Amino acid sequence: MRIGLMVGSDRERTRADRLDGLLDDGRAAEAQGFASFWFPQVPGYLDAMTAVALLGRVTERIEIGTAVVPIQTRHPLVMAQQAATTQAACGGRFTLGIGPSHDWIISGQLGLPYDRPARLVRDHLDVLGASLSGAGPVDVDNDSYRVHGSIDVTDYEVPVLLAALGPVMLRLAGERAGGTILWMADERAIESHIAPRLTAAACAAGRPAPRIVAGVPVALCSPGEVDDARAHAGEVLGHAELSPNYLRLLEHGDADDVGDTMAAGDEASVRARFRRYRDAGVTDLAARVIPLGEDAAARRDSRCRTKDFVASLCAEFG
Repeated sequence: MRIGLMVGSDRERTRADRLDGLLDDGRAAEAQGFASFWFPQVPGYLDAMTAVALLGRVTERIEIGTAVVPIQTRHPLVMAQQAATTQAACGGRFTLGIGPSHDWIISGQLGLPYDRPARLVRDHLDVLGASLSGAGPVDVDNDSYRVHGSIDVTDYEVPVLLAALGPVMLRLAGERAGGTILWMADERAIESHIAPRLTAAACAAGRPAPRIVAGVPVALCSPGEVDDARAHAGEVLGHAELSPNYLRLLEHGDADDVGDTMAAGDEASVRARFRRYRDAGVTDLAARVIPLGEDAAARRDSRCRTKDFVASLCAEFG
């Protein structure tokens, strides 16, 4: 199991420092030996693919990915064009993570339709796959798109991962992508629901074994702080009840909210939970460090302690 970092919006940084700070984070992750660095498309925050392209210019080895870009916000041919450009900037180290997002974002914030998202994903992948298969014409007609264009950006391939929680999406991720990127999935949900469906779909389609990239909140703390750490994770990372997609996923596991998926506690506890995720079928664990503390200095120290310990596990699990 490869270990990477997943970061999100950092509201403790000033707006002027957020992009440079993110680039510093990417450089530091590479220097510490992390295998990958994942950045989401957060509403109203830094644009993920723009940031990833810049990260590609300041790093040399580490895989850099989006986790994830909503498909409704970019036409698939434009998505491919931007992804291919980002891959060129990253020198072949970019992985495009995409997904259908959630109704409260797509409909509630953007005013776009959110009906039949799995069908839109299928149609989007038709165009995206044709566009990323190599330079040349792109001609796709399906229920959602009428595309007759071309693309000529780079010779690099662009791996695609799909945020997939339910059976239909997991089948698409296995058949049409390189695997899935998960959030709010605990070990039982992964082992009993996600991995079997994803693997069976990939096998039936004659594709390689799929990747399972699991975003996992992490906090190194004393045993007495674990409950507070889980509650804090729920507050800063959002609650499941906002997204029916997550509620349906949680039914397949033991977690009630994102805090329950967290690796929290002392070194032995965090290591043990990482092992459980590995044994459940996770191929890539993307650690989302949750700093704890009453003030900015305490949270900074907490972040550094947790990140340093997780970095020390890269060789053990890799």
